Amino acid sequence: MIRGIRPLLHGSTYSGVLFAYCGALASLPLLPFALLPALSWQSAPESVQIVLVLLVWAALVGVAGLARPVRRALVVSARRLLRVPLPIPVAGRRTSGSPGLDHWRTPLWLVLHVALGWTGALVSGVLIIAGLTLPGGWLRSEAELSLFGWSVRAEGGWGSWAVALGCLLLAAAVCVVVTNALRWLAPRLLGPSSAERLALAAERERLLAERNRLAHELHDSIGHTLTAATIQAAVAGEVLSADPAAARAAMRSIEESTRAALEDLDYVLGVLREEQSGTAPTRTLADLPELLDRLRHAGAVVEPELSGELAQVQGTLSRAAYRILQEGLTNALRHGSGGPIEVRVAAGPDGLDLTVVNRTGARTGPGPGTFSTSGHGLPGLAERVRLLHGEFQAGPDGTQHWRLACRLPARASA
Repeated sequence: MIRGIRPLLHGSTYSGVLFAYCGALASLPLLPFALLPALSWQSAPESVQIVLVLLVWAALVGVAGLARPVRRALVVSARRLLRVPLPIPVAGRRTSGSPGLDHWRTPLWLVLHVALGWTGALVSGVLIIAGLTLPGGWLRSEAELSLFGWSVRAEGGWGSWAVALGCLLLAAAVCVVVTNALRWLAPRLLGPSSAERLALAAERERLLAERNRLAHELHDSIGHTLTAATIQAAVAGEVLSADPAAARAAMRSIEESTRAALEDLDYVLGVLREEQSGTAPTRTLADLPELLDRLRHAGAVVEPELSGELAQVQGTLSRAAYRILQEGLTNALRHGSGGPIEVRVAAGPDGLDLTVVNRTGARTGPGPGTFSTSGHGLPGLAERVRLLHGEFQAGPDGTQHWRLACRLPARASA
């Protein structure tokens, strides 16, 4: 029997019993206030006075549970002592509308916590005292335990030892029952309410969306920079002896592009580490000429065709257009044959049209050749365009060309 109950008395049981008894002791300061109604109604029967005291005491304990700091303290202590995975309430969070039954879950928990604590303390205390006193006369003792009209008598011999051992085992079982009852009640009464669960879900969704956006930004910026830098380094190596000026220009382009990528990387890492990072680097259509120059330094032939009032394109629309073009040009550098890359940007009153067309096949110009990719580029672009309520197409255009085209509505500029 000892072997059967020993696994139940692990660390969480001891800490859970401590949690239960501390809750019972914490209610003692409210007991004098609960005695006042009984003292003012001394003519009532004793049983009525006891019930009145217990009801007033429970009401005072429940009122104490209405305070938000009390709930936070209970959640923290339940996490540490009961080992229950409860989310800690966010300070300052308020639920909208009528609180309903959720508002009374913490007072109910506090009342049950105190009731279980006192019940466990009294019952286990009596059993432990019985277990220690029954065999007081060793093998020739005679003892009797009486409580509320109920009595147990052991007349010496091994009977007193058996009863004492049973009392101690029952005391241990009471501790296990009280701890498991509190562990079962904690998620149901101290866990997040329906409004808090919605708030937590919204917060998780916001964090996931932010991380997804940062992943897109990092992929677009670092992916383009590494592709361009690799090609530029190959170009510089090939023309280093024949055309030192061109090699130096390629190296300067690598320096400029990697410096811009480092700014993006520092910002993204700061956000992921939840640090106070600086202002997010913004790349807009105003930076498109610089992007095209870096491609030319990498040896690419770029044929831009810009129409409309591009300077009037601002905000999210301009930033998204730059990233889409950057990813499209990066794919053209990675997988193109080295032929001309056509870039068309048309701004109109209804939106923005973007097109990147490049030749496919074996690379004919300078460069490192085939790149290994993660396959996240085009799906990321499609998702970015979808979030902006735009249209996206990417695929072969004839037998020797690849075409990426998208249309972003003007309302995406908000």
